[in-house]
Amino acid sequence: MSTVPTLNGQVVGQAHYATRALLERAVAPLGVSFGQVLALNVLAAGPVEHAQLVRRITSTLKVDEPAVHEVIAGLADADLAHLDEASVRLTATGRAMQARIADAVAGITARLYGDIPTDEASAAARVLTLITQRANAELAAT
Repeated sequence: MSTVPTLNGQVVGQAHYATRALLERAVAPLGVSFGQVLALNVLAAGPVEHAQLVRRITSTLKVDEPAVHEVIAGLADADLAHLDEASVRLTATGRAMQARIADAVAGITARLYGDIPTDEASAAARVLTLITQRANAELAAT
């Protein structure tokens, strides 16, 4: 007898942490952290103003700015990103690293989501986006 799980933070969190664990395992041999993966993915679209990158990663990971500055400094130290006065951009090494990460993400995505019917995946995405928006609104209000 199978029971349908109730949608709540525990179910959402378990899916997040299980997926994140797979990603972290996949990128561990590359020597990058989860925060660095997120920053590399943002930078893949092109140079980003330093302050904008910090805001994007703090809002995504719900960490403080010093933690994000460490992430960005780690990318620069590993020659994955170049920082100038105002912006951050990928280096050639960073672009190659981000491509390897994208390949790993594509494989995980195909394995975990590939056979979920489109209408169910779309409904789940809408619900999770709404939950994220509500939680972010509460965080901003406090």
